[in-house]
Amino acid sequence: MNKPINYAAYPDESGHFGPYGGKFVPETLMPALDELEEVYLKAKHDQEFQAELDYLRRTFVGRPTAVTYAPRLTEYFGGAQIYLKREDLAHTGAHKINNALGQALLMKRKMKKTRIVAETGAGQHGVATATVAAKLGIECVVYMGTVDMARQQPNVYRMRLLGTDVRGVESGSKTLKDAINEAIRDWVTNVRDTHYLLGSALGPHPYPTIVRDFQSVIGHEAIGQMKDRTIGPGRLPDVVVACVGGGSNAIGIFHPFLEYENVRLIGVEAGGHGIESGQHAARFADPKMGRLGVLQGTKSYVLQDDDGQIALTHSISAGLDYASVGPEHAWLRDLGRTEYTYCTDEEALEGVKLLSHLEGIIPALESAHAVAHLKKLAPTLDKDQIILVNLSGRGDKDLGTLM
Repeated sequence: MNKPINYAAYPDESGHFGPYGGKFVPETLMPALDELEEVYLKAKHDQEFQAELDYLRRTFVGRPTAVTYAPRLTEYFGGAQIYLKREDLAHTGAHKINNALGQALLMKRKMKKTRIVAETGAGQHGVATATVAAKLGIECVVYMGTVDMARQQPNVYRMRLLGTDVRGVESGSKTLKDAINEAIRDWVTNVRDTHYLLGSALGPHPYPTIVRDFQSVIGHEAIGQMKDRTIGPGRLPDVVVACVGGGSNAIGIFHPFLEYENVRLIGVEAGGHGIESGQHAARFADPKMGRLGVLQGTKSYVLQDDDGQIALTHSISAGLDYASVGPEHAWLRDLGRTEYTYCTDEEALEGVKLLSHLEGIIPALESAHAVAHLKKLAPTLDKDQIILVNLSGRGDKDLGTLM
């Protein structure tokens, strides 16, 4: 009989989840990454730091976020009972605030840095970073591809209103990958006084671990809420579903559930115009383009062309429009502990309409990918089975696209 995997023991000391992860960065950044790892490991066991983080989660972020039963959506699909973990109710409207607050507080209290640099695609990480920078009194610069700036104008205005310097990126596809490139260049140039507040569960070690741990508040809350008969069904779900771009909201809800082997964990990637079209961001679903590679500091699955160059990606949702995926997701998939599928742009739009019309909740286009998968999943399950969807963000930012 196979010995159960101790998921908490990963990554290893070199930052690897099996063959994935690691540190692939210029030599000038290695001291900064070593310092970040050392400071974070100490902060995990620092009662004063954890108490302040918990206080700000409760009084500033608005945690715990609710678990909401979706009776009309359940009836519509005619299968399993559907519940929603409402990260759209967190301050700034998405799960991104969990990690941004944790990292910014870490920098403010434990590191001798005076400046934050960050990247954003959909704008939610940028808004979250700008928000905590204003709260804690930290100088902040956010890089954003000009394509994303055009389709996420409300978030650009929000960041600037919060006092953040938003810098447009014109290189490459002018989306998230290129924004990350510029943020890293800034970090390399100003590494002595600058902390790079990476927004997803990727990048060089220790970022995938740090982001996972700060986002795991989602899963820990959800377990307690689902077991509580006064607000949930009184037991754990049979399936947990989340959208996957870089993978922070998904790993945040998945990780605390990993030890419960009878709970299926399903990640939904961005299928764009369909896998056959080549215009998508589904790293696992496309066996031709999705191959092992190194991108922006970590080894994982990366969409590549025939020459091994980073492929252009497409998704109607800016936050899922990324060529790689977090290394822990790749490892968990290899182990068979998690499953991955995809939804197209059209299916995601249908997901927005369904949740809006039936439950009075307008989801972000990213979250709508997880909602859309319910059409395929829910009818295959019995009526007494339970699905929990991580609703990673609200749809205000996408109204322009939706209209």
